[in-house]
Amino acid sequence: MLERATRTIKTAALLLAAYFVLNIALRITLPHSLELDEAEQSFFSQYLLAGYGPQPPFYNWMQYAIVSVTGMSIGALVVPKNILLFLCYLFYGLAGREALKDQALAAIGMLALITLPQVSYMAQQDLTHTTALLFASSLFLYGFFRTLDRPGVGSYLLLGLATGIGLISKYNFALMPVVALIAILPDAEWRRRALDWRMLIAIAVALVIVLPHAIWLQGNLAFASSDTLVKMAAGNEPVGIARIGKGLLAFLVAILAFAALPVAIFAAAFRRDFVRALSARNRWTGMMERMMLASLAGIALIVLFTGSTTVRERWLDPFLLVLPIYFLAKMKAAGLDFSAGLRRFRPVVPVLMACVLVALGFRVVGAGLIGTYSRPNVPMADLVREMTRQAEPALVIASDPYVAGNMRLQLPHVPVVIPDFPVAGIPAYTTAGGPVLIVWRGKKTATAADAVMPERFSSALTAADITPQEIGALSLPYYFGRQDDNFALGYAWVRPGAR
Repeated sequence: MLERATRTIKTAALLLAAYFVLNIALRITLPHSLELDEAEQSFFSQYLLAGYGPQPPFYNWMQYAIVSVTGMSIGALVVPKNILLFLCYLFYGLAGREALKDQALAAIGMLALITLPQVSYMAQQDLTHTTALLFASSLFLYGFFRTLDRPGVGSYLLLGLATGIGLISKYNFALMPVVALIAILPDAEWRRRALDWRMLIAIAVALVIVLPHAIWLQGNLAFASSDTLVKMAAGNEPVGIARIGKGLLAFLVAILAFAALPVAIFAAAFRRDFVRALSARNRWTGMMERMMLASLAGIALIVLFTGSTTVRERWLDPFLLVLPIYFLAKMKAAGLDFSAGLRRFRPVVPVLMACVLVALGFRVVGAGLIGTYSRPNVPMADLVREMTRQAEPALVIASDPYVAGNMRLQLPHVPVVIPDFPVAGIPAYTTAGGPVLIVWRGKKTATAADAVMPERFSSALTAADITPQEIGALSLPYYFGRQDDNFALGYAWVRPGAR
C-alpha cells in the first residue's frame, strides 16, 4: 500500500514536471515580445541592488544570477519562473503530507493547487514577484507543518529560510508568520514549538536573508510603498461609511473570486461527502481555520485603516493557498469513504492543465479574432530590427521599464537605461562611447512627421548641448493582429559630441 501511494505522489510530480515543460515550450514558441513583468526582469537583470522599487528583490536577485550565467534570452526569463512554480506545487505536496499523513492524499493536494486560478493561470500569464510569493508560501507551509509535527533543527532552518525568502518576495507575506503563531496558540503542545530555543535559529536565518534589503528599505520606504499605495488608493472617494463599505465589499469579492473555483470543483467531485465533511474537525483543520481567519481579519483591518477601496485576489495568495489541503483534511477528519470522489477529481487536473495551456496560447494567436492584444502581440523584434538596421547602438535610453526590457532582450549586449532609475554610474549621453538610441512609446498611426521626442529627453539633450541626428517613428502591425491594428515606437539617434 505504501509503495503504491509513493508511486502516486511520484506520478503527480512527473505529471506536473511535464506540464511545466509544456508551458516553457509554449512561451518560447509564442512571439518573444515580453509581458510587463518579464520586461521589468529583463531590464533589472543588468543590476544587482539591495532594492529596485515597489517590489522586494528576491525575484530580481534570482533573475540577475541566472542572466549573469546564461546571458539574456527568453529562456532565461521563462525557465526559472516555471521551475519556481513547479517547486511551489512540490513543497505544497510535502506540506500536505505533513498535515494529511497520507501520501496519496498529499499527491491529490499537490495537483489540486491547479484549481486556484491565481496559481494556475495568472502566475503563468505574467506575474513574477507573485510567483516568488507562491513558492515562498508553499515552502513556509511545509516548514511550518513539519515543525509542528517533527520539530528538529532542520525543520526550524527550513522555517527560517521560507520566512526570509517570503519577506523579500512580497511585503504582504509579513502577515504569514504572525497568523501562523496565532493559529497554534490554543494548542499547548504546538505552542511550545514557538518557545523552543531552536526558534532562534529560524529567526537568525530569516534576518540574514532579509537584512540587505531591510537596510535599503529603511532609507527608501516612501519609494518602495508608492506603487502599493497608488493601487490601494480610493481616488476621490470621500471618507466615510460609503468608502469603508466599498473597501469591504471589494475584499469580499476578492475572497469569493479566489475560492469559488476550488470550492465548485471539490463540491462537484465529492458531492455530499464534501458538504458532510465541512462540519468535521481535528487539530489540523482547526489550526488552518485559525490561520485563514486571522489573516483575513488582518487584511480587513488594513482595508479599514488605509481606506482602501481596491483589494486584488492575488493579495490573498499566501493566506488562502492552504485551501485544497484544508478541504482534504476536512474530509479525512470526517472519516468518510471518498474514493469515488477522488476518482471523479483526478480527470479534472489534466483538463485544467489543458485549459490553461489553450488559454495562454489563444490570448496571443487569437488576438485578431477577439480584438484584444496582449503584450506578446507587440511586434517588438521587428521594430528593433528596423530601428537598428543602419547601426547598433552603444547605449539605449528607454522611456519606461517595459520598453527598456524589450530592448534589452532584442539587443542583449547593449546596456539599457531609463532616465528615472536610480542607479549610480549608468552611462550618460556623453560617455556612451558610441551612438545612443533613445526609444519611447509612440502613436498607433505614427509616421516620421509624428515623431515628437518627450520633453524629458529633449530637455536633457538641450542641457548637454547635444542635437539629435535623427528623430523618427515606426508603426507596425501586431503579431496575429487585424489589419491596421498597429503598435508604434518613437526613436532618436544621438552621437556623443554632436552639436
